Amino acid sequence: MDQRLKHVAVIGGGCAGLAAATELASRGIAVTLFEAAHHLGGRTRALNWKGRRLDNGQHILLGAYRETLRLMRLAGADPDQALLRLPLQLEQHAQFSLRAASSLPAPLHVMAGLLSARGLRKRERLLALMLMARLKLNGFRVAQDLPLAEYLQQQRQPDALIRWLWEPLCLAALNTPLARASTRVFLNVLRDSFAGSKSDSDLLLPRHDLSTLLIEPLAACIRRNGGEIRLGSKVDRIRPAAEGGYALSCGDHTQSFSDVVVAVPPFHLNDLLAEFPALQIETPEDQPIYTVYVQYADTARLPFPMIGLTGGYAQWVLDRGALDAQFGLMAAVISAEGPHQAMTQETLAQEVSAELAAAFPQLAAPLWHKVIAEKRATFACTPGLKRPPQQTPFHGLYIAGDFSEGDYPATIEGAVRSGVKCANLISGNHPT
Repeated sequence: MDQRLKHVAVIGGGCAGLAAATELASRGIAVTLFEAAHHLGGRTRALNWKGRRLDNGQHILLGAYRETLRLMRLAGADPDQALLRLPLQLEQHAQFSLRAASSLPAPLHVMAGLLSARGLRKRERLLALMLMARLKLNGFRVAQDLPLAEYLQQQRQPDALIRWLWEPLCLAALNTPLARASTRVFLNVLRDSFAGSKSDSDLLLPRHDLSTLLIEPLAACIRRNGGEIRLGSKVDRIRPAAEGGYALSCGDHTQSFSDVVVAVPPFHLNDLLAEFPALQIETPEDQPIYTVYVQYADTARLPFPMIGLTGGYAQWVLDRGALDAQFGLMAAVISAEGPHQAMTQETLAQEVSAELAAAFPQLAAPLWHKVIAEKRATFACTPGLKRPPQQTPFHGLYIAGDFSEGDYPATIEGAVRSGVKCANLISGNHPT
């Protein structure tokens, strides 16, 4: 079909839907984006609280997130200004420290960092190095997808290394407990982060809230290129149109489109695709992310912008003053399921505040706290999980989302890649 005759509907205004709509609009293809909520971003958004801008989840990007960085540039945002880029440095407070060697190429920079890591015995360093060497030799592939905890035991990784390195990385990347997480997907993240360019392992910490960083530039790019965004517009039904393409029902209004990208969360997908029984999926389990924001005096600082914690509820704490000049604001992140889910938010905030006070006594007394619980933050990234492909058997009907087929877990990059792939399929470009 002539691209000028196409009119694509994108259902869902999260990262996947915005990525698809941005790509299509930038290529001159007419696109209408439907979002049921009155704001864009889905699980990637910000809110105002006591004069601060708080993300609903504290996201961390990596230098390997090429599609996200490319899309930001396409939308007119400058990643070099919007993101604080730090060479790989993992800090577990007072227990473990790994810094990549800046003078060596990948993956030697990480291997050298493991050899000099503080908090490990010589034998532990060597076992970590041997694992990295085997992974590199095997192309970061495994014959059988196992729970990551089982795989690490098979690879003779010591408890200290699992506790201070592999488990924190697994929770940050897959948001799934170590005992249940997919080894294959975890190794995909390691491959892209550690085995390519040295800059791929850089930590990219947002200098702005996620709405300002990503969502608003993408929406502006869509509109600038002639695309339409309809907020508060819930699509109730998709069905094949008599004249070809698809008819979308939104309240009392029905409109036909040549192509449709369905970019809704997996727990909404089956209802929306009820007319297409072959596309029904087994909805994956959800995993939560809790972010406990604690405000201290503006003079409060952490010794590094992102520090890991073990032994309590909080797994990572980020100093928002070092990122976006919200001085004294700390964001403590609790990834995946756990006993914290049974606690009241007030109790959890008190517990996390006590953990921060014990780890960083220089912070003094907090002024206030705010808990943001995203109970369906990601899918559980488990071994052998069947994920739907972006291209369906129905011509012109596509599925996008971080849960769809791909190498990555539920991350911004995974969502963006899926949306871009749908746009490529619609426009006839080969997927990148």
